[in-house]
Amino acid sequence: SVPLLQAARKKNSLNLLELTEAELEEHFVRGDGPGGQATNKTNNCVVLKHIPSGIVVKCHQTRSVEQNRKIAREILQEKVDLFYKGEDSDVFKEKKAAEKQKQEKKRRAKENLERKKLFKEMQQLDKE
Repeated sequence: SVPLLQAARKKNSLNLLELTEAELEEHFVRGDGPGGQATNKTNNCVVLKHIPSGIVVKCHQTRSVEQNRKIAREILQEKVDLFYKGEDSDVFKEKKAAEKQKQEKKRRAKENLERKKLFKEMQQLDKE
């Protein structure tokens, strides 16, 4: 089973719950990770909290504060949608469908590998 909040950040979700700015608490902090001086001197990491649910999102994907604000809101909207709708959420359904496709692809690859092994074994027997 997929943890609900980890399913967020999938594209093409249509029926998400709307967020109002009054429900959000926004802070700008210094980011962490690689980047050296560019990261350590600027407060371009956005920390966004949805007050009613208590969900917090931290976004430091770009050097632009505006882009980080936009991305953080998208991620938070998807996580809040998952929080309230659970398995009925479009985000969750997309994640499950993608997981199912991945498993099917793995299964097919495994079958092809088995066929190749059998084919090589048959060739070895024919040579002998």
